[in-house]
Amino acid sequence: MRKASILVLSLLVVLSLWVPSVAAAEKIKIAGQFGLVYAPLMVAKAHRIFEKYGVEPVWKEYGSGGAVREALISGEADVGFMGIPPFLIGWDKGCPWKIAMGFVVVPIGLVTYDPEINSLADFKPEDKIAVPSPGSIQHILLAMACEQQLGSATALDNNLVAMPHPDAAAALISKKGIKAHFTTPPYLFEELSQPGFRLIVDDVSIFGHPFSFNVGLATETFYNQRPVAYSIFVNAIGDAMAWINQNKQAAAELLAPEFQLSVEKTLEYLEWEGMNYTTAPYGLMGFAEFMYEAGYISKVPESLADIAFDNVLALIGQRAGEMSELEKLQGK
Repeated sequence: MRKASILVLSLLVVLSLWVPSVAAAEKIKIAGQFGLVYAPLMVAKAHRIFEKYGVEPVWKEYGSGGAVREALISGEADVGFMGIPPFLIGWDKGCPWKIAMGFVVVPIGLVTYDPEINSLADFKPEDKIAVPSPGSIQHILLAMACEQQLGSATALDNNLVAMPHPDAAAALISKKGIKAHFTTPPYLFEELSQPGFRLIVDDVSIFGHPFSFNVGLATETFYNQRPVAYSIFVNAIGDAMAWINQNKQAAAELLAPEFQLSVEKTLEYLEWEGMNYTTAPYGLMGFAEFMYEAGYISKVPESLADIAFDNVLALIGQRAGEMSELEKLQGK
């Protein structure tokens, strides 16, 4: 009898060790893009942060928010990251997804090397401007600037060419094919370090205040049917953000090879004014209102609850009396 009890106990111990390995087989397919914005994904991958929570991440990389949108729609990805504009375009068309988190505040700008281009009004019809894709955050920011400076959001649409940031940066630095590039770190910083290269317009001067360059998204099916995996997604990205903020030197050492930069240069970029690795969302409704007025979407969310999951609504809150600072920073 005693031997039987010992055998049963041994089997229970073995089963307790085996169950977590079964849970670890669950996968989360994660769609990212290029650039220093996606450093948290690189950190999460290198430090196996998702694995610590008992899931296996499947890392996927795309050249634009539009491509990420298609991956989410097709089921090729469970969660993904894109700018607020492409998210809103998808939401407007009925994509069943919402925002799970803000994803990094970074400087964004339109860079040129042409000494004759000092404002948007100086672009000639043949002067090409690279953006990642139509409807990207760079495209919508340029449309905002065109409306402000030229009186029409579409004034420079015929100048646009769609190029992934690495290709556009290489083209601009070699002065081949394009005259300007609306871009993000590290490509923005690399371009501005070239002799004679300069900003024509930047994100804050256009929008009025900093905003989330990207948002993290999940489909409503993923949120409803896999609540534990959803929570792991949010927490793991938060862990990666926190690690970067507390370990800039180590982060630079980790990320430098990814961008073929020196550690010193990568650290300089991580500490560049305006870089903010945060999951707090900024600017959601401001983009929605402009895009509706300019005809990029057919409706405006009635409230943040239409476009964001509960954890985002809890983070922003709803202050009694006048709006809180974080509430104000959702709009213009």
